[in-house]
Amino acid sequence: MKITLCVLTLEEIDSVKVIMPQIDRTLFDQILVIDGGSKDGTIEWCKNAGFEVFVQQKRGLRSAYLEALPHIRGDVMITFSPDGNSLVEVLPKLVDELKKGWDMVIVSRYLGDAKSEDDSMITRFGNWLFTTLINVLHGGKYTDSMVIYRGYKKSLFHDLKLTDDKAFTIPEKLFNTRISVEPLLSVRAARCKLKVTEIPGDEPKRIGGERKLQIIRWGLAFMYQIFFEKLLKKPI
Repeated sequence: MKITLCVLTLEEIDSVKVIMPQIDRTLFDQILVIDGGSKDGTIEWCKNAGFEVFVQQKRGLRSAYLEALPHIRGDVMITFSPDGNSLVEVLPKLVDELKKGWDMVIVSRYLGDAKSEDDSMITRFGNWLFTTLINVLHGGKYTDSMVIYRGYKKSLFHDLKLTDDKAFTIPEKLFNTRISVEPLLSVRAARCKLKVTEIPGDEPKRIGGERKLQIIRWGLAFMYQIFFEKLLKKPI
């Protein structure tokens, strides 16, 4: 099994200088920096440090994943934020769990003693609400269904039809935003009864870069997806 670490960047020069040197490169068969078009030197720094860099053309995390898919050589991909929110120390445990054959392993900010130092009251409540709805409506057993920090089989993008715009077009148009795949990935993995587990992992405060959350728009779009998926008669 080959594992690709997907490092998602956008104007992260301050944090990549701190976080990227801490990563044990021997854990992975490929480390791919997927950049959203940084102008602050992030791309140049990563290249000079010997990291493979792919620059996406369209904005948004979903576009980052879809455009980079052909360049991801691993059978399994780990999505990692180098802004300080994703703990480097958790990577060895995450890799070990993925090698056991799980379809998806989530680094939960709310499992056991794990905690998020980057949460506000609003984002903590939102995470609880969406996770509870996914568990109740779709049979999930999550403590954290929204987090980016997770590893999963690359094939899930096709198996769960996350490459299909149909599930995203209406909520994005309704709420004038661009959303990522993590909530829908959690929903469809639960509906299809895939082998999913969680491991605890703290979420420290970010080191640099701007927080890119669109709390209201993303929240409404995710809510639409969660309830719309309940209307489907059969799992994807």
